Amino acid sequence: MTPDSYTNKEFFIEVGNGHQLYVYDWGNPKGLPIIFLHGGPGGQIRDGYKWNFDPKRHHVIFFDQRGCGKSLPYGSLEHNTTPELVEDITKIADHLRFKEFVLVGGSWGACLALAYGVKYPKRVKAMVLRGIFTGAQKEIDYFDKGEFAAFFPEVWQRYLDATPKSHHHSPTTYHYERILGKDEQAARQSSCAYENLEGGLVALDDRFAPQSPEDPTYDPSGIRMEVHYLANSCFLPDNYVFDNVRKLTMPIWLVQGRYDMVCPPVTAYTLDQKLPNGHLVWTIGGHKGSERETQSVVSTILVTLAEKS
Repeated sequence: MTPDSYTNKEFFIEVGNGHQLYVYDWGNPKGLPIIFLHGGPGGQIRDGYKWNFDPKRHHVIFFDQRGCGKSLPYGSLEHNTTPELVEDITKIADHLRFKEFVLVGGSWGACLALAYGVKYPKRVKAMVLRGIFTGAQKEIDYFDKGEFAAFFPEVWQRYLDATPKSHHHSPTTYHYERILGKDEQAARQSSCAYENLEGGLVALDDRFAPQSPEDPTYDPSGIRMEVHYLANSCFLPDNYVFDNVRKLTMPIWLVQGRYDMVCPPVTAYTLDQKLPNGHLVWTIGGHKGSERETQSVVSTILVTLAEKS
């Protein structure tokens, strides 16, 4: 994150087992306390995320999750699980003396927010989530088995083309094993194939340019982290969020793109039907949080929350 006139401070916090998280404190210290959760798993915080917030109304804490971005050690999978990330949120909130706060996140960030809310419902004032993912195995299978192929056939075909024909019946199993294996070249090739699969679905246009494992600037660390989580069912019991949905009594806004090919809209709809205090808002968009309508809706909700607090 780039410091600007609204930056309060940047620091590292030790969370145990050798992990240090990079934290970026931004906005009005007297404003609505918000903790932002980036996607992935394996993503990182970026300046573009600031556009969701009003620095005069919001006190936003951004941080890189374990092994991500500027957090140390970079790329580490050791002691890197969802329950540990949940505890990290509490450690950051306690350090900043946030008794209650709003959680904001999309995709994996939405899953992590929901998992946190199940464990610590009294700490969460509200959630504003987009691109809804809960970590259920059927959601992972939808992506990994190419159930989107009727809409993006060329993206699935490119993935198959990067997979030996003998593994076309289960291409993701083949790539998972290589990504998490010890052969660095094989891991790099499969990481790139899987990243191109995901990248080809994020936007609704055709501007995606596939990456090459031969590109010396290509970094497979983020995808390795993602696969570490997905191969282990996000380190959550299957249907964990849905099975514990009654604990999520705080207001939860679900902002969902109608044409999201990464996190299909049925998840947001089903979750909204079960949440005690859910508010589903459809947008004309795909998976990206930076799409104009999605970003506008999220920003409007957050301003309204600040005005009511």
